[in-house]
Order: sequence, then structure tokens, then C-alpha cells
Amino acid sequence: MSRGVAHIGRDTYRTTLEVGGHTLVADEPERNGGANAGPAPYDYLLAGLGACTAITLRMYADRKQWPLDAVDVSLHLSHDDGALVVKRTLAFSGALQPEQKSRMAEIAEKTPVTLTLKAGLRIDTSFA
Repeated sequence: MSRGVAHIGRDTYRTTLEVGGHTLVADEPERNGGANAGPAPYDYLLAGLGACTAITLRMYADRKQWPLDAVDVSLHLSHDDGALVVKRTLAFSGALQPEQKSRMAEIAEKTPVTLTLKAGLRIDTSFA
């Protein structure tokens, strides 16, 4: 499946990420002592969920040959009674019928990253 590497040196919080053949940068915002040189870790979590949602819905609509022009996925991470909650809002452009939009909302709940986050994820840590 996927592999990645994160590296941080003496820079305050700037971290270089290598994933899927791409180099990305993560950092903390200035209010947390970083330089805001890239998205914060939770921003990447939302980005992964948003990308998976949009891509899956695009694939589904294409396979069904539905008149979907675009999908916008808005995400907001917050605390609710001590638990982290992601509020996801879908917006569709195109001539989708109400039942097609409803089906797209159902599919959004079944995207791979959505299911992974809802189920939890085991993380095994070791030393090199």
C-alpha cells in the first residue's frame, strides 16, 4: 500500500514529507511556534479526507454517467463534547437529480478514508 517518510531537523517545526513520490512540507502556524511554511498535520488529515471524498464521488458519477460538473468538499475539524468531529459539506455542480445527490451523500460515507477514520486505525511503532 502507501509508504511515507517524515523528517525534521533543527528547524523549529518545519517537516519534510516524502509520500507517493511527492515532497511536501508540514509546519505549525506561528501561533504554535512554527513558521507556517506548510499545512499543519491536521490540515493534511482533512486534505486526505477531502481528496478521497471528491475523487470517489467523481469516479462514481463518471461510472454512472451522471451529469456532474464539479464536487466541492468543505471540511471543518472541531471539538464537540470532548471528541474530535469533522463536519463535511458537499456541494455539487451539474444537473444532478435530487435522488442522485442523495446517493452521492451515501457514497461519501463509504469512501476508503472515511471508513478508515470511522473505524480507527492501529499504529504499530518500532525503532530503527
